[in-house]
Amino acid sequence: MNSRVVLERFPAGGPRGSWPAEEFARARRMEGQRAEVVMDLASDAFLVIVRETAAEVTEVAVAA
Repeated sequence: MNSRVVLERFPAGGPRGSWPAEEFARARRMEGQRAEVVMDLASDAFLVIVRETAAEVTEVAVAA
C-alpha cells in the first residue's frame, strides 16, 4: 500500500515561465526528501508530494 503526504499546493495559473512547484520540490530533494510534483486536475493545482510505502509507515509507527 502506498500513501502520500502533500507538502505544498501551487495554483496551476502561475506566471508564464514560473515553476514554483518544481522549485519547491527541488529544494526538498536537496534536503533529502523524495519530493515530486503531480497535477490535481480537480482543484487545478500542482501538488508537491512525498510517497510513503507501507514499510516506511510501519517504521514510523514502531519508532513512536
